[in-house]
Amino acid sequence: MKSDADGDGCTAPDRQMVRVGFALGGDDGCIADARQHAVAFLDQASDDYGLLVPTRTKELTQLVISELVTNACKYAPGPVLVELGLTAGAVEVVVWDSDPTVPAARAADPGRIGSHGLEIVKAVSESLAVDREAVGKRITARIALPGASSDAPALSLI
Repeated sequence: MKSDADGDGCTAPDRQMVRVGFALGGDDGCIADARQHAVAFLDQASDDYGLLVPTRTKELTQLVISELVTNACKYAPGPVLVELGLTAGAVEVVVWDSDPTVPAARAADPGRIGSHGLEIVKAVSESLAVDREAVGKRITARIALPGASSDAPALSLI
């Protein structure tokens, strides 16, 4: 079953240009590890392909990955799989966990302590989609690159 969490129908508008994946054990340091992997990936894309990802986009990517990995570690037993992708128009953060429950953002409540993660991810992402898998679910958030439209073509690596 596929669910488009923000209702815009956008699940994969452009091709991946560069991509990396890694597994996290779900221990106390895995959230910081995920942020470090994200920055290293974006820096490597800049070094290898000359793709300049603005500092603000890097910060938003770290925020999104922190929130999604935190939720995965909090609610799902076992490992967390993360994929990071970069296209001409966006950074994609994909987090898989073993819990099949599709998360839902709650209504805004400034008095509520905690449980704002999905609200935050939706607020800073161009799109957010949840896909149920044979085991668990996959959540994909796209963080737009400034000046890029969601229908921007992937850059050639040749």
